[in-house]
Parts: sequence; C-alpha cells; structure tokens
Amino acid sequence: MPDTQTDRPDERQSLRQLIRQRRKSLSPAEQQAAAAQLVVRFQAHPQILAASRIALYLANDGELDPLPAIEWLWGRQQEVFLPVLHPDAPGHLLFQRYTPTSPMTRNRFGIPEPELDLSQVLPHDALDIICTPLVAFDAAGNRLGMGGGYYDRTLADWHEHKRGPRPLGLAHDCQQVDAVPKEQWDVPLPEIITPARCWRFS
Repeated sequence: MPDTQTDRPDERQSLRQLIRQRRKSLSPAEQQAAAAQLVVRFQAHPQILAASRIALYLANDGELDPLPAIEWLWGRQQEVFLPVLHPDAPGHLLFQRYTPTSPMTRNRFGIPEPELDLSQVLPHDALDIICTPLVAFDAAGNRLGMGGGYYDRTLADWHEHKRGPRPLGLAHDCQQVDAVPKEQWDVPLPEIITPARCWRFS
C-alpha cells in the first residue's frame, strides 16, 4: 500500500524508489517466468501444501505476480483471501475470500480488491498463512514495505507473541539489498520466497 505513515523520508524512501524502479524494469517475459517459478516454490512448500486458508495479493507496481499461484491453489480447493482496505479503521486491512467470480473494484490507491462483502471476510488470525508483498528485503528477514504500515499492523501479534498466521514475504530476487534500514514498527519476516529460493529466518 502507498506511503501514509511517517518514516525516515531519506534513506528508506530513496531505497523504495531504487527497488521499485528495479522491479518495474523487469520485462514481461521475466515477470511471467518469475510468476511461474513461484508456483514451483509453492508446490514444494510443506506449510503451503498443508494450509487451508491463504492470504495473497494482486500484483501492482512491478510486484512478483502471485496470480498463477492463486489459480494453482484454487485447483487444490484451498481458500484464497485478498486484503481489502478497512472502511472504518484507517491503516488496517480486512481479508476477504477471493474466487474466480469475486466482484472486484479498485481501492483509493488504485489497487484491485474484492468488493466488500462482510459475509466473505475472515478474521486475519483465522488464516493459516499471510503472503505479503514488499519493496525490499535483506538476508536477515527485514522487510521494507510501501510505508503505510498495513502489514506491520496486521502482523503485530505474530511479531510480539508468534501467534496467528505465519507471514511469508514474496519478492523478486532483484529486491534483495544488503541491509534494510529498520524502524521500531517494522515486523521482520520468518520467511521470504523469491523465484530462485526460499529464505528461512525462523
């Protein structure tokens, strides 16, 4: 989600711009190959194979595209959920079931999301896995997002108590950096999946 939260505007914002440009420079063929390789990673991931309810996202701004993986999960009868901006709690997300026939809209950031239907919304702690997009990551599992803090708020209970759904970051390999400049609200990830490998940190 785009920047809404105040964080260090210099180092972090410069890094965002650099890595966003790096991933947007990937060709359509490179993006397609990366998305296909993500399916291969999912097919070999024990926790994904065992999960019943998985939250993903729809790619935006050059992000690694999980749609082929979503379609593979549908084929396995696993339930997929997408983030929806919470209408009454700014800065927070809801997770709504996503199917091939879900009516879609665009949120205020222009990102596709299901039209809000509270009967299809699941409390996030009832999910098994939350796959998060990110802008940059390092070899310690630190994640730099878009600055809005949406996923940091969603994953706060995991960060504090290791309760709730397991977070998995998804990224292109080119999004790895030497070190992500951290802030106190940042939630490091236990695992990040790229087309080339799975990084496990805890």
